[in-house]
Amino acid sequence: MSEAAVVETGPAVEIVGLKKSFGPLEVLKGIDARVERGDVVCVIGPSGSGKSTLLRCVNLLEEPTAGRIVVNGTELTDPDVDIDAARTRIGMVFQGFNLFSHLNVLNNLMVAQRKVLKRDQKTAQEVALRNLERVGLGEKVNAMPAQLSGGQQQRVAIARALSMDPDVMLFDEPTSALDPELVGDVLGVMRQLADEGMTMLVVTHEMQFAREVADRVLFMDGGYVVEEGPAEQVISAPRHERTQSFLARVLDPTHQGPSA
Repeated sequence: MSEAAVVETGPAVEIVGLKKSFGPLEVLKGIDARVERGDVVCVIGPSGSGKSTLLRCVNLLEEPTAGRIVVNGTELTDPDVDIDAARTRIGMVFQGFNLFSHLNVLNNLMVAQRKVLKRDQKTAQEVALRNLERVGLGEKVNAMPAQLSGGQQQRVAIARALSMDPDVMLFDEPTSALDPELVGDVLGVMRQLADEGMTMLVVTHEMQFAREVADRVLFMDGGYVVEEGPAEQVISAPRHERTQSFLARVLDPTHQGPSA
């Protein structure tokens, strides 16, 4: 078991004073956030607000300019941290599916288990098959990615992340590249994971999912967390004027109120 897996107390994710700049452009301007163990936290907000950058900083795909990130008791921003060991406990699902096109579904799920976790062939296959069943694709073990719909590919990507036995799952707008009729299958898998107690930090534009599944919602704009609170409160009765304006436009696309 890796060092990152042994801490069982405190929040699953703690973000303190997080800043991120790309040259002169400051994208994150001091983010404080917590994700408790077993909770689902959805991050919403307009394009360019820093949502995806926040998520990518959580597992150091982007290196923060300032601030602290602690996952399962391990400070990822500590210069001496074994980031590879810590990342094995953090699953991430991107907008794109990022499957290996030359490998079938089963081998897509096995390759990281074999190379990173050093599992033997039999164990890796058992874990892969179990997680394919979890996402409803047990019959697709021998299919190639090109033979799958976008929704099926994304569910394979989720199963691949689950096969690494993560403590935390990060989702970066996992349905944004899908046709509308395929979105429900992916959200259904995510809802199931939430019901099973998986800790999840989700960047999404699916407001109904956020309202029904999230424990808490963060609304970001301009590199700040403008409002946060219980999902129902933030989405149904937002307190901040900017949150109200954003949700009015998202929930009613014909809304013609003034821009922020």
